[in-house]
Amino acid sequence: MEFRKNFDIKDDRNLTMLVDFYELTMGNGYLNKNVGNKTAYFDMFFRRIPDNGGYCIMAGVQQLTEYLSNLKFTKDDIDYLRSKHEFSDEFLSYLENFKFECDVWAVPEGNPVFPNEPLVTVKGPAIQAQFVETMILLTINHQTLIATKANRICRAAENRPVMEFGSRRAQGYDGAIYGSRAAVIGGCSSTACTISEQMFGVNAVGTMAHSWVQLFDNEYEAFKAWAEVYPENCVLLIDTYNVLKSGLPNAIKVFDEILKPKGIKPSGIRIDSGDITYLTKKCRKILDEAGYTDCKIVISNSLDEHIITNVLLQGAKIDSFGVGERLITAKSEPVFGGVFKLCAVENDNGEIIPKIKISENQEKITNPGFKKIYRIFDKETDKALADLITLDDEIIDETKPLELFDPIYTWKKKRLTHYYAKDLRVQLFKKGKLIYENPDVLEIKDIANIETEKLWPEVLRLENPHTYYVDLSRKLWDLKHNLLEKYSNAFNS
Repeated sequence: MEFRKNFDIKDDRNLTMLVDFYELTMGNGYLNKNVGNKTAYFDMFFRRIPDNGGYCIMAGVQQLTEYLSNLKFTKDDIDYLRSKHEFSDEFLSYLENFKFECDVWAVPEGNPVFPNEPLVTVKGPAIQAQFVETMILLTINHQTLIATKANRICRAAENRPVMEFGSRRAQGYDGAIYGSRAAVIGGCSSTACTISEQMFGVNAVGTMAHSWVQLFDNEYEAFKAWAEVYPENCVLLIDTYNVLKSGLPNAIKVFDEILKPKGIKPSGIRIDSGDITYLTKKCRKILDEAGYTDCKIVISNSLDEHIITNVLLQGAKIDSFGVGERLITAKSEPVFGGVFKLCAVENDNGEIIPKIKISENQEKITNPGFKKIYRIFDKETDKALADLITLDDEIIDETKPLELFDPIYTWKKKRLTHYYAKDLRVQLFKKGKLIYENPDVLEIKDIANIETEKLWPEVLRLENPHTYYVDLSRKLWDLKHNLLEKYSNAFNS
């Protein structure tokens, strides 16, 4: 869109201080103990898929790159921190002259992702890598959550357009703006959030509210006025009073009197309440009998993937959906539990020393070391078979058989021979300089569509999906268990 060429999508607010306070206190401590410049590696990953689903859709990378590209501490920031009387002059001076110097890798937006995979890895001075924790989690957690929910809803809609209608129910301004962006990545055809079209080029749509109908003396006059103003986009909201006794008859009367003489076909009717299945069946029959077989039926009203699945199974006659609060807030499970954990440090010789977080809860034990993710595909079907997390120096030789094993139930093994492997991540920053070009939102939406279709249908289903395996290489598995044994022996000695 031409107008976007001069539209700055970067937020002009300085978000550098949007951090958890402990990132500042730790940074001050790192500097005080002369470990602030020690090279550290941190992974951002999540442990479980919301809604007991089979996959998630990565989103939020563009906003992360914008944040990391604009890190700076203002005089007001420094004055505020000084007023806390908790930070040394040396630390405050460091912040005044702050320059981002980290390397950053991430899974590109639109790709399906799975638990325990390092979606983002930051390598750099410990004081810096630790500092960006909150914004990495905030950005990736939110948009990945909404993109995943949107993808589930769009799959339930079975290729019918889904419009994101949730701005007014979002958790704040950014929740609406970036939630609509993520919803389009997940598969939505459009959004009601106007600023999102201005910022990202996604299609903004909308017609009338019930207040339009109520403002006129009667429903017929309201519909007639709308058809006169918007004849080419005449979608009438027919449930203000009574769908079948009032709304639909008045809509058809206006179609007959205003649009038909001009040779214009009505765009549709929208129903926002009532028994969706019953009403859409009745409306479809009446519209067809009136000669309006092309008139679309649009449904809204607190929808989600389960309601959509059920009404379609019941035979509801629906052409498109408007989905609001349950999408924009991911209402059924509104928290995406991404975490940010130290996985390695470098010693004075530049050797990578792996680090591990141990817990009595199996799912909270981290995978140590500097890693990468390979996605393994079947050469014949192009379907994804599994993901393999390896140490960064490992290369998969596609000419040799590849043995995968479950990292917990190691007796479960699979030998692959006709496959290819794709390194799933890209580098975003090199020594603090952005080297990655972000695709636009509609390109990311296409990526999501293409890449999710490479998953088996059993992984994509809404209920009781097949578990997509994320395995560890033998080298990484051995490293992890050697560290577990090392610390176990230390505790028991």
